[in-house]
Amino acid sequence: MSQRLTINQNNNPIYDIVYEQDFNSLAGELDAFDIKNKKLCIITDSKVNSFYSDEICSLLKDKCKKLIIYVFPSGEQSKNLDTVKNIYEFLIQNKFDRKDMLLALGGGVVGDMAGFAAATYLRGIDFVQIPTTLLAQVDSSIGGKTGVDLDQYKNMVGAFYMPKLVYMNVSTLKTLDDRQYYSGMGEVLKHGLIKSASFYEWIIDHMYEIHERDLETLEEMVYKSCNCKKIVVEKDPTEKGERAILNFGHTIGHAIEKAKNFELTHGECVALGCVAAAYISWNRNLLTKEEYYEIRDMFVPFNLPISIDKIDPEEVLALTTSDKKVEGDHIKFILLKKVGKAVIDTTVTKDEIMTGIHEIYFSEEDWDE
Repeated sequence: MSQRLTINQNNNPIYDIVYEQDFNSLAGELDAFDIKNKKLCIITDSKVNSFYSDEICSLLKDKCKKLIIYVFPSGEQSKNLDTVKNIYEFLIQNKFDRKDMLLALGGGVVGDMAGFAAATYLRGIDFVQIPTTLLAQVDSSIGGKTGVDLDQYKNMVGAFYMPKLVYMNVSTLKTLDDRQYYSGMGEVLKHGLIKSASFYEWIIDHMYEIHERDLETLEEMVYKSCNCKKIVVEKDPTEKGERAILNFGHTIGHAIEKAKNFELTHGECVALGCVAAAYISWNRNLLTKEEYYEIRDMFVPFNLPISIDKIDPEEVLALTTSDKKVEGDHIKFILLKKVGKAVIDTTVTKDEIMTGIHEIYFSEEDWDE
């Protein structure tokens, strides 16, 4: 069943999100942008390239003026300005101008970098998101955030730049390894927690089908998850206010990600951050004890961690203060009032954050007891 969401800004349609179970409709969707008169550049990584580039090239090669592919090594370590510079040089060598288009084929790293390159090459060139991971489909490909890491600072350099289209083929989720697949569930569960109690219950009710990667269920899940994000980003496209609730679990999660040198996946770190933030919410009497434990334990069936060892809590705390969400001396922290209702709070103290970190931290001494 093909579905479509339209992202609006100031009540004007900006781009569509198309949900399919194959790539067969991609060329038709791109025809709306007059690709017969454009050069297209597929930007992808070495892992995704081996799965999908040939298929997409065969679908598009006779539909556009010219089609080329830029491939960079897969992994977070490529998400930097050096890779973006190489993309610029490749586009210059192939005489790409403002009328041409980039296609971001891959996960969040590909989408963020291709989007940033599109935003800044010749002061802006059209691009399309073709996310192939669950994390990218439900999160990074939606909302126009682009960017790269700067040294150890995640997504510190970037721009808000909207794609012309987001094309989701949910069958690509079948080729993900289990760890990457369940990493995406961290963001899916987060969307339910912050915006839709009914969606959160739907996830629980469809747990078996999600584990089986049933395509109809995946399409519905990705659609519902994106709709949660759509509601937020339409109201606040450049994160001046409510959009910050999408960062639930991310302040501590990003700090753990850095402290562990990206050994954990983003979704695993978000899950840990959500547990810590829910614990702080309970300590503030926003959640009941039962609600906190239900939220914490629901990550477990989706193979996501709720505790971590071999970290330095003081280092994690220090890293939270280098996060993009710090405004002056205040951290814009996201708490939960109940499932489906998140609130922005700038009064969470370092002591409270440390309490949350200790809730998810187990030292070797704890394991020996």
